[in-house]
Amino acid sequence: MTADTSTATRAGHLVVSRVSERTAVLGPGIRAAVWVRGCPLRCAGCISPEDLPFSGGSTVPVAGLAARLNGLPAEVTGVTFSGGEPMAQAAALATLAGLLRAGRDWSLMSYTGYTIEHLRRGGDSGQLALLAQLDILVDGPYLRARHASLAWRGSANQRLHFLSGRHRPPVPDTSAGLEIEVGAGTLSWTGVPPVAGFRETFETVMAADGVPLRVAGDGADV
Repeated sequence: MTADTSTATRAGHLVVSRVSERTAVLGPGIRAAVWVRGCPLRCAGCISPEDLPFSGGSTVPVAGLAARLNGLPAEVTGVTFSGGEPMAQAAALATLAGLLRAGRDWSLMSYTGYTIEHLRRGGDSGQLALLAQLDILVDGPYLRARHASLAWRGSANQRLHFLSGRHRPPVPDTSAGLEIEVGAGTLSWTGVPPVAGFRETFETVMAADGVPLRVAGDGADV
């Protein structure tokens, strides 16, 4: 299986939509998060439709991103890869994972719309290399009809795979909630909504209050 990498990055680079240096809702503990650009799967009801196109985003050197993340405070103990589809840029993410681990003892987690069985059976070398470095994988497509309030995932078909002995399943297995950040003319949110249709409802309510939202070029709502 080869993911659609119609805008394949140059060696040593990633195309990302945004990077968060601190979140508590995308995996265990305090983590950084990297949203890669582009997804070939296009799940109906995706909570990040701005990240689906392979165009746009920012091209960043993997080594520079690793240095940035390795320089974060010690309380940030993990990095989560989201998107978009991380497996569409798996080789570059595998390189990033190696550079991160060379600097600090990171917990590494990734989302993917593919199942782990599919990746193990037909994944390319980059995808298999990324899998080999992960502590946690959330797999499977988002299915709006099966939306559920679960830890770190949006629908009941999606599974948590603990690929190392570093972490245990969350107890209780319920939504970690959302984080909303407001800046100068910007608003962004992080996390997996506990209810289906959150984004549409949120944007409708904000518009009714006189604050229409649009998607910025980097994937943030402004």
